[in-house]
Amino acid sequence: MKAMIFGASGGIGRALVRLLGEDERFQQIYAGARQMQSFEAKKVHPFTFELTDEGSIARAVAEVEGPLDLVVVATGMLCEAEIAPEKSLRDLDGDKLARYFALNTIGPSLIAKHTLGKLNRTSPAVFAAISARVGSISDNRLGGWYGYRASKAALNMMIKTAAIEVARRNKSACVIGLHPGTVDTNLSQPFQANVPEGKLFTPDQSAKYLYDVIKTRTPDQTGLIFAWDGQEVQP
Repeated sequence: MKAMIFGASGGIGRALVRLLGEDERFQQIYAGARQMQSFEAKKVHPFTFELTDEGSIARAVAEVEGPLDLVVVATGMLCEAEIAPEKSLRDLDGDKLARYFALNTIGPSLIAKHTLGKLNRTSPAVFAAISARVGSISDNRLGGWYGYRASKAALNMMIKTAAIEVARRNKSACVIGLHPGTVDTNLSQPFQANVPEGKLFTPDQSAKYLYDVIKTRTPDQTGLIFAWDGQEVQP
């Protein structure tokens, strides 16, 4: 089996690579990040890509021979140097909104464009992108976080739409979104103070939960978004 992980330098992505490296079913794991990474397992093959450069994504995928059994997009942005979640409409800025969509929606969608056609057609295969519960429109009761919420909601729609198209030609494929919970990474660091006890996961915990979800998904669940505990996140 072969897996391809995009975002292997982040907390969740790197933990997933380690986890897959211990799974004897996987013979090859392609682990991508902006800068070349190193991993202990010899079956892990690092590669570089830039989320905002479709050409780099296409070149990386083209290097993989044979079908892929698992693709995970473990990228995402909540804060950057001059970008933080908006508390009010007064905080909206066009360039910052565009950045949210570039990293949280467009980049993962372009990865889907180049990898979904390589999913295994003769045995179950999964494409999973890290989304977020705050991307659920029906679950939005607090407001705020306009750019992050909207870009993740848009990602969820891209997942659903891609799943419908892929199902027409690959009955073995399952295309899903994953909500990892609150994970102790750089992304969540400024927002951990109000996390309930026991609900702040280490990257290794989150990776295990998400992998358990991935392993139990079936093609009839394609297009859905699932939380770390296997529960469906409503649109």
